[in-house]
Amino acid sequence: MSEHIAVSETATAAFAALNLHPALLENLASLDYKQMTPIQAQSLPAVLNGQDVLAQAKTGSGKTAAFALGLLQKLDTKSLEVQSLVLCPTRELADQVAGEIRRLARLIPNVKVLTLCGGMPINPQFSSLEQGAHIVVGTPGRVQKHLDKETLRLDQLKTWVLDEADRMLDMGFADPMREVAKYCPRQRQTLLFSATYPDDIKTLSQEFQRNPIMVKVESTHSAHQIEQHFFELPNQEAKFPALIKLLQHYQPRSAIVFCNMKQQTQQVADQLKARGFSAVALHGDLEQRERDQVVVRFANQSCAVLVATDVAARGLDIKELQAVVNYDITPDPEVHVHRIGRTGRAGQSGLALTLTTVTQGSRVVAIEDYQQSRAVWGDLDSLKKNPDQMKPEMITLCIDGGRKSKVRPGDILGALTKEAGFNGQHIGKINIAELHAYVAVHHSIANKAYSYLQNGKIKGRKVKVRKLV
Repeated sequence: MSEHIAVSETATAAFAALNLHPALLENLASLDYKQMTPIQAQSLPAVLNGQDVLAQAKTGSGKTAAFALGLLQKLDTKSLEVQSLVLCPTRELADQVAGEIRRLARLIPNVKVLTLCGGMPINPQFSSLEQGAHIVVGTPGRVQKHLDKETLRLDQLKTWVLDEADRMLDMGFADPMREVAKYCPRQRQTLLFSATYPDDIKTLSQEFQRNPIMVKVESTHSAHQIEQHFFELPNQEAKFPALIKLLQHYQPRSAIVFCNMKQQTQQVADQLKARGFSAVALHGDLEQRERDQVVVRFANQSCAVLVATDVAARGLDIKELQAVVNYDITPDPEVHVHRIGRTGRAGQSGLALTLTTVTQGSRVVAIEDYQQSRAVWGDLDSLKKNPDQMKPEMITLCIDGGRKSKVRPGDILGALTKEAGFNGQHIGKINIAELHAYVAVHHSIANKAYSYLQNGKIKGRKVKVRKLV
């Protein structure tokens, strides 16, 4: 039997109350992490105590730090054996999780975090594994491949984390997860995090965990945080004209449009671009490099609309998302809540707009029951077409040269501000990938910044650069 803890959205405590290593506490303070989120406050004590935890929490709840601090607290940096393994459904989420672990470990010397994901060449991963790693973050298929080839060993594993376990099941990773489990020591800690809690998750927990503490953060959203409107349409064909009306009326600077099928995702994005909108698609048929660039452009605010499937959008961490549009209403009310929970974060207000047809009334009723509130219906005919203000302020430049070339964000920022003389306020996010770097610049300086980088140097060498449009 698992112990169940229901957590209110307001439950909180200070990180300083935990018995964490001084280096971790000092780094948390430098990152301005003072109060724990509800999921951290309720799960971290059990994680630090070595107990198995089954945690349900919405996107943006702070769950990564909830398990990452536990992994780092128990880490023996003198032993270059894999002590923790984190499985994620997508490479985007794996990269995000690995980045957060590295950030939390900044003041602990010599912590080696390695990502093992599909869609990337496997030979460089062989070389990295030969040099050893403390924490591995990866996708189930690629991790299983390394285990089968005996290039990855888990003999010294202390903690196994299944992050976004519900999406790993949705993506058909049940068997790879079970194969990975066979390589894990029986005496281990298993932490399972999931945004939703279907029966399959209960089964997974029973297979992999021992007497887990169950923590659930209430996943309904306050009407003060997120303004929700439903719009009923006569048929499927009426959806795209309705989407145009919504975007023209509300004018969100950043919006995710959710579709249920990946073919429709690309079709809707193409139609939006044809109508002059700044839109990109994110779905499973994209090459990994294309996926990376789509995610970077949207996160950098150099693209206004991201059209995505639920699975493809996992791992996106967009802190200032103004609106979510459900182009297709989901049959699962928990997924609906997870979708709209991407907006209205960190005390900001958000907007959730859902298109539904007359035949989908039962789905709306299921959402009403789950959220314990009546749907608010909008009137498309009353919406006004505002002047187009959805052109993104930023343009993303892609530079050939990333972590492998030892390019750092400071190198790019210095080249653009100290050497080229651009105002730092016109430079946005800088992302460093394995082979490329991405920098968002204000559209007013985009051409000049592009020309400078083409003709100038970064770290003393010339680089190739192109605009992502």
